[in-house]
Amino acid sequence: MLRVLNLDGGYGSLRVLKGISLHVSPGEVVALIGANGAGKTTLLKAIAGLLKPRSGAILLDQQPIHGEQAERIVKRGCVLVPEGRHVFSTLTVKENLLLGAYSRWRRQTTADTDTSLGQVYTLFDILQERQDQLAGTLSGGQQQMLAIGRALMSKPRLLMMDEPSLGVAPLVAKDIYKAIVELKQNGLTILLVEQNARAALAVADRGYVVETGQIVLEGTSQQLSGNPEVCRAYLGKDYQRIDE
Repeated sequence: MLRVLNLDGGYGSLRVLKGISLHVSPGEVVALIGANGAGKTTLLKAIAGLLKPRSGAILLDQQPIHGEQAERIVKRGCVLVPEGRHVFSTLTVKENLLLGAYSRWRRQTTADTDTSLGQVYTLFDILQERQDQLAGTLSGGQQQMLAIGRALMSKPRLLMMDEPSLGVAPLVAKDIYKAIVELKQNGLTILLVEQNARAALAVADRGYVVETGQIVLEGTSQQLSGNPEVCRAYLGKDYQRIDE
């Protein structure tokens, strides 16, 4: 579904991405793990059309999307849930969700929109309870759920999530990852960026380790979880303790 080939990019004279290549197949959950500043968010921005790469290629369904406008990439089924949530704080929960369906507005009926709303409310029932509440008055975890729900309203085929557990209470983070598992079971393809490598690898099929703008390691979740260097750097325990 998604293929990134030798991608270079950055900000001004700062080169952040240094020849990154990866792929995501339909129905997979693929995790990108790495330290803060490794280039994970920059990569998602490039895929989403928010940052123009300097070289390389990004293919969605074997068609190039690098250089396309962000709204066209959304219409092609690739949607980003950004780090920091970025909900519309002065609008209600329901209004935020309806804005997520904007890219499909002329191609769907009111019944289609209501169906999508119902699916989001089933996934995150707190959003239905708070649908008339201003988004800015929600907790950080509820805003994260809203950001995910808003993205789902566009009916994506590839959902990219940037640090969904960042700044979220542990119990709420658990609910968010439970929702990710449910989305995976429903066949949604997900590219997941996380500093919480343990949580990401627990739900992912495969993963890539990003360091200083490069892919330094890739493998199945089990392979990465059992790699001693990944354990020491990202899982907070050494290799010997993993098997205990």
